[in-house]
Amino acid sequence: MSTAEARGVFHRARGRTLDAFPSEKEREWKGPFYFIQGADPQFGLMKAWSTGECDSGGDEWGQETRLTEQAVRAVNRLNPKPKFFVLCGDLVHAMPGMPWRKEQTEDLQRVLRDVDSEIPLVFVSGNHDVGNVPTPETIEEFQQTWGDDYFSFWVGGVLFLVLNSQFLYDASRCPALKQAQDQWLDQQLSIAGQRKCQHAIVFQHIPLFLESIDEDDDYFNLSKPVRKEMVDKLSKAERLELRSREPRASLAIMKNSSK
Repeated sequence: MSTAEARGVFHRARGRTLDAFPSEKEREWKGPFYFIQGADPQFGLMKAWSTGECDSGGDEWGQETRLTEQAVRAVNRLNPKPKFFVLCGDLVHAMPGMPWRKEQTEDLQRVLRDVDSEIPLVFVSGNHDVGNVPTPETIEEFQQTWGDDYFSFWVGGVLFLVLNSQFLYDASRCPALKQAQDQWLDQQLSIAGQRKCQHAIVFQHIPLFLESIDEDDDYFNLSKPVRKEMVDKLSKAERLELRSREPRASLAIMKNSSK
């Protein structure tokens, strides 16, 4: 599927928001609802993993295609329909500039085109999408292909925030972009407090931690200084929950939850 065709299928985030949900209609809490969270379709990983060549692009992704098709069918059968379907990063396996990236992206977009049109897709960037050490160029590529790398949207009185966690991992090659996200997040958390949203939920690829906030630094979590800074920042917001690609690492901050 070409980029032009994809634009007609997906509600890409633009201008730091998602047009699938008009904010003026979605800021009011109307009762419980649900959404579907997935992560790491990562077309090309299984072949690369099985051969011990995870740093390669992965020249086969038939198994990932079948599993994603199965997931799409399962989501489409749900009744009532979920409000949206979010994919928390590592959409394809091939890193920016690696072989097979274009083909993996096109095949994933082809499969996702079959998601019910009444279930908007929300895309979160992961390290395989923008690189372990992102650059302005890799961020631009992601934005052209999938939409903004960080943005917010309202659904049913809940404020959802999507972050680019690679800026928290290593922004040495794009410090200005990280600073822009930091400032934007501060603004969004302020809005969450002013609007007194029912909940605020953050999506990002890399979890702050896996088991404990005091655990050692690892490839699969964020460093302790970043972890502390983010927890301190997020804890100032009431009724906030953070969700990453690791469900076990979800963090709920429910200050003043009796209000």
